Amino acid sequence: MAYQTIFEFSNAGRGTRNITDAVAQAVAQSGVQCGLAHVFVQHTSCSLTITENADPDVRRDLETIAARLAPDGDPAYRHDTEGPDDMAAHARSVLTDTGLTVPVGGGRLLLGTWQGIFLWEHRTAPQRRKVVVTVLGG
Repeated sequence: MAYQTIFEFSNAGRGTRNITDAVAQAVAQSGVQCGLAHVFVQHTSCSLTITENADPDVRRDLETIAARLAPDGDPAYRHDTEGPDDMAAHARSVLTDTGLTVPVGGGRLLLGTWQGIFLWEHRTAPQRRKVVVTVLGG
């Protein structure tokens, strides 16, 4: 059995947005009891991550680490068509990922107690992002 849906999320710019509930809703609607949920963001300057869902300091600290690894406006960057955060956003997306897979069991996501699925925006300006959720199994 296969089920697929596309969500569109707005954000205020750089930072994380918890999308766990939306993905869980797609799994519930799919009717799949045992299988996989694949989540994919259709953009090159944001990413998806599974991380701590209880303490927002974890996500703030991840943002600090990303800024150290891919700083905005680095003079070594050639690609800056859309501003000083442009290449940094692409690099952060590559360092994380645009897709992830979560097991499904008992008709629900089998995330750990403290895990959540987050859309991680790497651009500084507000964006609208499309996320495809595909659920496969029986």
